[in-house]
Amino acid sequence: MLKKQFLKSRPVCKVTFSLPKEAFQGASEVRLLGDFNQWSWEEGFVMKKGKSEYKVVIELPKGLSYQFRYVSDEGTWENDWHADAYQYSPFSGVDNSVVNLQKEHYHAATSSKKARTHGKLKPKVHNSVGTNSNSIDDLTRIEGIGPKIAALLHHASIPSFALLCETPIEDLRQILDGAGPRYKVHDPTSWPKQAATLLESDLHAKRSNQKSFPKKRKG
Repeated sequence: MLKKQFLKSRPVCKVTFSLPKEAFQGASEVRLLGDFNQWSWEEGFVMKKGKSEYKVVIELPKGLSYQFRYVSDEGTWENDWHADAYQYSPFSGVDNSVVNLQKEHYHAATSSKKARTHGKLKPKVHNSVGTNSNSIDDLTRIEGIGPKIAALLHHASIPSFALLCETPIEDLRQILDGAGPRYKVHDPTSWPKQAATLLESDLHAKRSNQKSFPKKRKG
């Protein structure tokens, strides 16, 4: 997870990088490697091991974006599960995590996060299903989606059945691949179809409930 603090006194951003301990079971040491230290283990930032996560705070020049990943002393690599984006690397053949320190991007992400908190997320997609795509649904009702994958989808601005059923399978695979090796084994092929089925079921239930209420008489 990324936490950013843009400093007013200097042209830098203080970034907190953190990752749950479960990502590196049994590791003695975890370091942060990226564009900012030439992807060198020797120059990598050692992450402090807490009760539930690995964490390190560094300062980076703002106005730029940086690719990075986490690596353990055992040679295991992991992406940030809540990175700003993911970028394919031709050198390693996998996606790298991206932290974007452009203020415009930061403010947009902050506004989006606040909108999610208040249930007012407005993603720009076409809604062919004929329902409200701004809603936030329980994606764990779909077979194959647990709380962690649901969180990944929410972070990718897919918080509802309406949006999920319109998302291409390849896009879903990219989200899973970018989250790390443990998510690549999941098959999202049936998720849009399941989402469409649940969406229709919920709409039908809603219409039935509306019909069950007697209309108020005038006068």
